[in-house]
Amino acid sequence: MDYLQFLQQKMILDSKTGFDISPSEISPVLFPHQRDQVVWALSGGRRAIFDAFGLGKSLIQLEILRQIFLRFGGKGLIVAPLGVRQEFKRDALMLGMDIKFIRRTSELTGDGFYITNYESIRDGKLDVNLFIVISLDEAGVLRSYGSDTYQTFLTLFTGVKYRFVATATPSPNRFKELIHYAGFLGIMDTGQALTRFFQRDSTKANNLTLHPHMEVEFWFWLSSFAVFVQSPSDLGYPDDGYVMPKIHIHYHEIKTTLRFRKEKTGQMNLYNDAALSLHDACREKRDSIGARIEKMMDIVGDYPTENFIIWHDQEAERHAIKKALPSCKEVYGSLDLEEREKRIIDFSNGEFQYLATKPILSGAGCNFQRHCHNAIYLGIGFKFHDFIQSYHRIYRFLQTKECHVHIIYTDTEKRVLQVLQTKWEQHILMVNKMSEIIKKHGLSTLNMVDELSRGIGCKRVEVSGKNYTAVNNDTVDETARMEENSVGLIHTSIPFANHYEYTPSVNDFGHTKSNEHFWEQMDYLTPNLLRVLQPGRIAAIHIKDRILFGNVTGFGFPTCDNMLEETSLHFQKHGFKKIGIITIVTDVVRENNQTYRLGWTEQCKDGSKMGVGCPEYILIFRKLPSDLSNAYADEKVVKTKEDYSRSRWQIDAHAFWKSSGNTLLDIDTLKMYPPQVIRKMFKQYLNDGVYDHETHVKIGEALDLKGALPSTFMLLDPPSQHPDVWHDVNRMRTLNGNQRHKNLAMHLCPLQLDIVDRIIERYSNVGDVVYDPFGGLGTVPYRAVMKKRKGRCCELNPGYFTDSLTYLNQADNMRIAPTLFDCELAAAEMVEDEQAPL
Repeated sequence: MDYLQFLQQKMILDSKTGFDISPSEISPVLFPHQRDQVVWALSGGRRAIFDAFGLGKSLIQLEILRQIFLRFGGKGLIVAPLGVRQEFKRDALMLGMDIKFIRRTSELTGDGFYITNYESIRDGKLDVNLFIVISLDEAGVLRSYGSDTYQTFLTLFTGVKYRFVATATPSPNRFKELIHYAGFLGIMDTGQALTRFFQRDSTKANNLTLHPHMEVEFWFWLSSFAVFVQSPSDLGYPDDGYVMPKIHIHYHEIKTTLRFRKEKTGQMNLYNDAALSLHDACREKRDSIGARIEKMMDIVGDYPTENFIIWHDQEAERHAIKKALPSCKEVYGSLDLEEREKRIIDFSNGEFQYLATKPILSGAGCNFQRHCHNAIYLGIGFKFHDFIQSYHRIYRFLQTKECHVHIIYTDTEKRVLQVLQTKWEQHILMVNKMSEIIKKHGLSTLNMVDELSRGIGCKRVEVSGKNYTAVNNDTVDETARMEENSVGLIHTSIPFANHYEYTPSVNDFGHTKSNEHFWEQMDYLTPNLLRVLQPGRIAAIHIKDRILFGNVTGFGFPTCDNMLEETSLHFQKHGFKKIGIITIVTDVVRENNQTYRLGWTEQCKDGSKMGVGCPEYILIFRKLPSDLSNAYADEKVVKTKEDYSRSRWQIDAHAFWKSSGNTLLDIDTLKMYPPQVIRKMFKQYLNDGVYDHETHVKIGEALDLKGALPSTFMLLDPPSQHPDVWHDVNRMRTLNGNQRHKNLAMHLCPLQLDIVDRIIERYSNVGDVVYDPFGGLGTVPYRAVMKKRKGRCCELNPGYFTDSLTYLNQADNMRIAPTLFDCELAAAEMVEDEQAPL
């Protein structure tokens, strides 16, 4: 297949794994908007249905199970929150289905339809792989089980052929929830989706924001396997019967009294603020229970004949509610599951007036709109998903009365309220964005493919200076254009497979499904890299192994991929000869802040699951020279001994630099200095003496006792004594520093200037062409020009390309700008010319 065909196959919209069905085969019980979604979901085979509250997700899920059973037989399962099974049984009767509630595998009685709760699967009581089709109803409740359970839960269903998710509130503030659904459905590996669409926060692993250039593609990708319907009119049908009544939000602020508090540090705190921490929030709630209960009773007293659901978060609040309102029935965590479910169903059926429960327990799946249109929030918190789910227990389609929601909060919780309201606005924006896509494209992905296919290809732009050439193009096309044996050194940091995407273009090498897929694209590039490199010269390839998280692999602990080995084999496959590896030590503490895989706490729990920090590498490959008798390059990299002394050679070859210093400082003196000084002194201490592991540990322990051992970076990292292990590379010395100062877009993986300088000086001559096929911000050609070489690069991202021109022009101007000596010499020559005889 040629390169264009390869690119066309890289479109990431989900492929169908289901079967086509005629709309006429769908049960007439379903409304048209429900019918269309069933047809769409069955065609895909693995789909997510994110319909608004009350649009009939339970009917849609049941009809999907029924249609699959009619064709293939087998067992179908609905997994739902507690208290919801009665709703499914009611809808199942409309479809002529008999659905049985089970909790364990032994209760299966043959093929047919079953419903269970999440707890049964979480606790391993029910083998999900016995079912041909499974639908998760309100899967967002999994978050209440903790992040580990939530992530591993969705990996349990790999043996189930047909999988579906249905929820009204996929969280816009938790992108990881959306991509975990994609992982559950088998649409895309969770880790791949994270690195494809999102930029990371180097200080916090789960702080995700969409790459600006990936935003459109992300929402199209999401729409290829998930449907967001907010009303029947989104699919072109009348909204008759689905017009919502008014809702009234009442905010009740409780005034509190400022109190002096003694903190753990011994400081006295006068200002009470529930937004400072979870501890502060809980404390403020406890201190204000009496006033909030009083306000609750005022509200209830104003509507003595109406039903209320009272949402709360703390057990102390539940007890206070029961004391103030004895007729109120409670649902709480330690209550027997059968009794919990009975009370929820009874309240749903209007059999008692007041229900007190937590959003995390009863906020999902329950339908209270038939007999209740009033809700009281005894307090507020940061968990928007729990709030919006509980909010829609009464305010949903088929509600016939105007709803009243009362939110009670203290004046110390104003910032908490602001956060909640901001998340609410974000939720509305996401819903509107997805609805616009559905209205424009319907349930077909064909138009979406057309939209995204515009990202294939690149209009070539070349800019040249006296000492550089930079091209905005696909590097496969550009390298193929270059003259054979025209490059003296190739130095680049290749994309780490699908670890990052740098552009919305399908040509992007990061836009791949796996390592194997990435190397398929590299197969179009690497032969030409060999072709353009001069015989006997070097290709220095920067690479790093990637972390594969246990919830993705199913192993339960992080492992490393084989990018180092795969890179080595790939380049050798295409004719390069490996002659060495340089190891570049990285900061293990910073790495843990990004990945959470090397945590101190986990190490103490079980050290057997812990790896080590992942260094970076430079793989040194050589193209065979024409003459193998002495193996010299056709054009040697030559240095004179006058310019390149024995001393410089020894230091460069050893790749280990020491700083000069005076006397050794003891630990008590060392810990008095700021981190930057401590780090420098510590390296000097290790360099000047014999290394001792226990002394190293004791220094760190002493600093930690004084609060001087940072948790954000490694202060006392051991220096290397090996010539091919570089510990002294300045991680912060990249062109990103310039980008930050100019408020420009920073590169995702900038290459350190120290690395580039050493490679250029070691493996090229003055005047050589140094080529980077993945140019980024132009670090390699920029440093090449500064080192009196000719820089050349290719970059696909137009923003990076434009920024690189600034640095390349700067380097070019510095190279060609006349010095004071040049000016004096020119002036002297002019004087001589004027004095010369005519």
